[in-house]
Amino acid sequence: MLKIGEITREDGSLAAVHLEIDGEELALVTGGAVDPLPAGVIEPVMRRYGMPLERGARVAEVACLDLGEGARLRHVRHLARYDVIAKDWLVYERPGTEALCALAVEVTGALTHLARAAAR
Repeated sequence: MLKIGEITREDGSLAAVHLEIDGEELALVTGGAVDPLPAGVIEPVMRRYGMPLERGARVAEVACLDLGEGARLRHVRHLARYDVIAKDWLVYERPGTEALCALAVEVTGALTHLARAAAR
């Protein structure tokens, strides 16, 4: 299980958002609720919101999720020169392709939307 972000509930409390793999199924787990995601959703979301990871960027790895077939999604923190607080990023890596990184909050929002749409 990989924590990718947090959401604010209607009562103002925070709920962690995780990605979980059960067999070959990927699901979004938010505060105990499990919402299946469409197959193969990570790559298009990361292509949509991600950009190539800058060579030599200093990041601190928080956690990593093996997606199978050599692909993985890493949760990292990066403190840019102009930032005061480090930001959480997700890095998608797949053999033979350039690593893509995107702000974790953007990916969390997109995956939450897609999980809700798939549930309808």
